Amino acid sequence: MLVYRGKLASYQIMLLGFGIIILLGAVLLHLPVSYASGQSLGFIDALFTATSAVTVTGLIVVDTGSHFSLFGQIVLMALIQVGGLGFMAFGVLFAVALGKRIRLKQHLMIQNSTNAISTQSVIKLALAIVIIAFSFEAVAALVLAFRWYEELGMATSLYYGLFHAISAFNNAGFALWSDSLMQYVGDPVVNLIISGLFIFGGLGFTVILDMYHKRNWRNLALHSKIAIITSTLLIVIGFFFFLFVELLNPATLGNLHWSEQLWSAYFQSAVTRTAGFNTVDIGALMPATQLFFLFLMFVGASSGSTGGGIKTNTLAILVASMLSIIKGEKEVQLLERRIPRETILRALAVIMISLGIILFVTLALTLTEEASHNEVLMILFEVVSAFGTVGLSMGITDQLSDIGKLLICITMFIGRLGPLTIAVALAQKVEKRQKRVKYIEGEVLIG
Repeated sequence: MLVYRGKLASYQIMLLGFGIIILLGAVLLHLPVSYASGQSLGFIDALFTATSAVTVTGLIVVDTGSHFSLFGQIVLMALIQVGGLGFMAFGVLFAVALGKRIRLKQHLMIQNSTNAISTQSVIKLALAIVIIAFSFEAVAALVLAFRWYEELGMATSLYYGLFHAISAFNNAGFALWSDSLMQYVGDPVVNLIISGLFIFGGLGFTVILDMYHKRNWRNLALHSKIAIITSTLLIVIGFFFFLFVELLNPATLGNLHWSEQLWSAYFQSAVTRTAGFNTVDIGALMPATQLFFLFLMFVGASSGSTGGGIKTNTLAILVASMLSIIKGEKEVQLLERRIPRETILRALAVIMISLGIILFVTLALTLTEEASHNEVLMILFEVVSAFGTVGLSMGITDQLSDIGKLLICITMFIGRLGPLTIAVALAQKVEKRQKRVKYIEGEVLIG
């Protein structure tokens, strides 16, 4: 007999809640008032944009700054904020404000939606999430507004600062310039503020809280150490790879000043795993760089963060398991800690399921879009970007058919909630009746 039925129901409520928010956002973005021209682009494009915002992906079918009105952009900001922080965090705070009692099911839902490990008060956790997000966004918005004051004026610079701060911290990648941030490729302020936002947002709220309370590396939780180390290594490796491969490419780094080359290599290395901003033309990258970016996007951010992907923690567990097998060790150890067998199996399951989803959607799009040989990489890049909720594109998003856009919508939705839900679901200790028959072990050849 299975138990913890409430937990299973909480996953369904979480998926349903995000779905309702997406549909509500699509309806609002479908209204003529959401567009600068006063003419709606159609419900499929509105649904695609709403899905991209709620799943904090950043893929767009129209230019955000020129096509959407102020009302439409504010709707996008709201969808990004709710999608990034999780609707359950806001739901708990609203319930408390109205004097409602938080029951066990609501505790489970907020814990599942944030991937929290501890059983601390969900009210404190939800409050901490909102405070952390608003604090990062407010400070960054003011700094960016000060940077853009001379170019845009006070009111516009404040608005642009707030929009990009919310988009960056939630790892969404929406920008109000048609070229994203390419005009600021060598700007230290824009590069540091934007990258700092999506790096911290990509680490996750549990890591940020852990660093705030512990303030000592030795006392940090294993999850926090893995997230920080893996994220740092990926940024460093990506920096040198991008710089080495693209240095002689005149369409990306070749014609830039050396300082701009360094800033661009750092920014793209960090942003590729989480947010969809870009300071160089993604479609002009060398094929080797695009393939390497596929790997970074597939890994994504850390568990419990605003980003997607299989997560840095999953990658770290997989690498540690592989090294243990090579060394002939019976147990998997990481940072002087033994990793449970169940955790290893969950990591492997998440990776295999994720690869299966990406392969299936890529195959489907090659049929629906009637792709040529040269377009297969572009489609694969689009699918991985959608699944990892990254938002980078090689320029085919607006060219997709309606069926193709719906497939990408589903991929973004699964990428934002699927791996997280699967990992948590597999982690539950479900009690079952003991099998009366225990089979003998069988030997299977591997490799």
